[in-house]
Amino acid sequence: MNASDSLLVEKTKEGVVLLRINRPQVRNALNLEVRTRLADEIVKCGGDGSVRCVVMTGSDVAFAAGADIGEMAEAGPVDVMARNVQKYWRALMECPKPLIAAVEGYALGGGLELALCADIIVAGESARLGLPEVKVGILPGGGGTQKLARLVGRHRAMLLIMTGRMFGAAEALTMGVVSEVAPAGQALTRALEIAHEIAAMPAISIMQIKEIINAGLNASLDTALMLERKAFQLQFATRDQKEGMRAFMEKRKPKFEGQ
Repeated sequence: MNASDSLLVEKTKEGVVLLRINRPQVRNALNLEVRTRLADEIVKCGGDGSVRCVVMTGSDVAFAAGADIGEMAEAGPVDVMARNVQKYWRALMECPKPLIAAVEGYALGGGLELALCADIIVAGESARLGLPEVKVGILPGGGGTQKLARLVGRHRAMLLIMTGRMFGAAEALTMGVVSEVAPAGQALTRALEIAHEIAAMPAISIMQIKEIINAGLNASLDTALMLERKAFQLQFATRDQKEGMRAFMEKRKPKFEGQ
């Protein structure tokens, strides 16, 4: 691990991978290099059977303070289209492994859009979040308008995005933008605790839970319930289901193998 890298990667023996954005000089602003590295590492994690959960974070000052404005200030529409930054976020959202964001400090613009790619968001209580793109003459273009509206409702999303105002971790929790609030400076510690808790669960069940929740949200209730039913039935073909239920009946801790 090179401290000068824009993305630092650590892996624990328990199957948790930590990805840390490392551009402190610009409050972890997201340039194409960071976006590419994040996508590449998460695709790699998705295909690695030894990885059970991924955590991404920044620093205590900023998770990511936004997109790197220097890369886009003079760009034309064709330039922006050619960059196609959405493909990097799509790689994150399509990762079959659970993805947790640990947010301290600023998560603004593209930084908040990055966090919203995660399945679970843990925010430090002093974190500041928002989509301030309107203040520089644009609008959120990495999923922010659609994801925030689905989380907090149309009217509140309109207010937040049209004013570009920041909001704190407590408000984010109340609105459903984040999963949990930790004491300031403890978001990563808490995120890693959750990651290791998930990593100890049966891997096939965890992947199926992620898949059916995400697919079901974009389907009718009848279709979503059918997806759930089929996934539930398929669990009974796994060795971990047999181990889990036997352990329960034998009053012992199960030993899941991810099979």
